[in-house]
Amino acid sequence: MTDYLHWMANHTNTRWWADSIEPGFLDSAIATGATGATSNPFLVHQAIASDRGVWSGEIAGVLAGTPAGAGRAVELTRLAVTHAADVLLPVYERAGGADGYVCAQVDPGAAADRAAMLELARTYHAWRPNISVKLPTTAAGLDVLETCVAEGISCTMTVSFTAPQIALVADRFARARSRAIDVGREPGRCHAVMMIGRLDDYLRDVALDSHVGVAEADIRLAGIVTTRRVLPILQAAGEGFDLIVAALRGTHHLTALVGERVIMSIAPSIRRLIDDERLAIGAVRSSLREGDAADDQTAVARLSTLREFTRAYDPDGIAPPDFLTFGATQRTLAQFVESGWKLLEQFGQK
Repeated sequence: MTDYLHWMANHTNTRWWADSIEPGFLDSAIATGATGATSNPFLVHQAIASDRGVWSGEIAGVLAGTPAGAGRAVELTRLAVTHAADVLLPVYERAGGADGYVCAQVDPGAAADRAAMLELARTYHAWRPNISVKLPTTAAGLDVLETCVAEGISCTMTVSFTAPQIALVADRFARARSRAIDVGREPGRCHAVMMIGRLDDYLRDVALDSHVGVAEADIRLAGIVTTRRVLPILQAAGEGFDLIVAALRGTHHLTALVGERVIMSIAPSIRRLIDDERLAIGAVRSSLREGDAADDQTAVARLSTLREFTRAYDPDGIAPPDFLTFGATQRTLAQFVESGWKLLEQFGQK
C-alpha cells in the first residue's frame, strides 16, 4: 500500500489527497506522498469526535462560547480544518501555492443561497492561505465560484457527478481567472470534484427501481467512463484547474485512472484495500488505449438505457437549473446535512 501510493505520487502524473482530516491518518498520508486533504461536514465531525484529545481544550472553548447552531458548526470546522491546513502548509509553500490545500465545505443546506455561501467562503479563506472553499456544483454554487476565484479565493466544487457540471466549472473558472488577471489580482485556484462512486451508487439504485437490466460490471464503469469523458477539459481550463476523483468504491476506480493528470482522493478504507490487494507497481494507464476506448463505448451503449446515465455522460445532458435537483445531488446534500452539519451544530449537546 505505502509503496504503491508513494510510487504513484512520484512517478506518474497522478497526485493524491487524503480523504480524511483525522490527524493520525493525515500525518501518515503526507508521509506516503499525499499533497492535500479533503473534508466535508461528515469528515469534520468524524475527525473531532474520533480524536478529541488533539484539541480537547479548544473544543471546550467552542462549546462554552458558541451556542448550538450554525455558528458552532463553523467554529468546529475551523478547528479541524486549520489544524490540517497547518500540517499541509509546508507542502503548500514548497509547491508555490499550487498544492498543499485542505478543503472546507460551506453549509450544505445553503446550496441555493448565494449570499450565505459567499459569506462563509470569505470567512474560511481568512483562516489560512491553503484552504480551498468547498462549494456545491449548483447554479448558485457556480456563481459563487466565479466571484471567489476573481477575488483570489481558491475553491473546490463538490457534489458533482456529471460531465456538464465539470465543463461548466471549468468555464466559470476560466472567466473568473481572466477577471482577476485583468485587475492585477492573483486568481484563486479551482478543484473540480468528480464523485465517481456516488454516481455508480445512484445509477445502481435507478436501474433496480426501474427494472432496467444493466449488469453490475457496467454500473462499476459508469463513473469511470464519465470521468474519462471530462479529462480533455483539464487541458482547456488552463493553469490553476485540477480534477479531483473522489468517493472511490474500490481499487478499480484508482487503477482505471492512474497516470492521468488528476488528484485521487483516498479514504482510509481505500488505503486499506490497496494494501490488502497488493496492487502491482507499474500497472499504469497513462493514456486511453484503443482497446480501452472500444470497451468504454460498449459499456456506454449499454448504460445509455438508463436516462440518468445519459444525463451524466452527455456534455449537454443536464442544465444548471437542474443540477440541484439531480438525484445524486439531493442524496449527497442530505447526507452532508444530516450526518455532518447538523451533528456539528449540536455537538456537545446531551
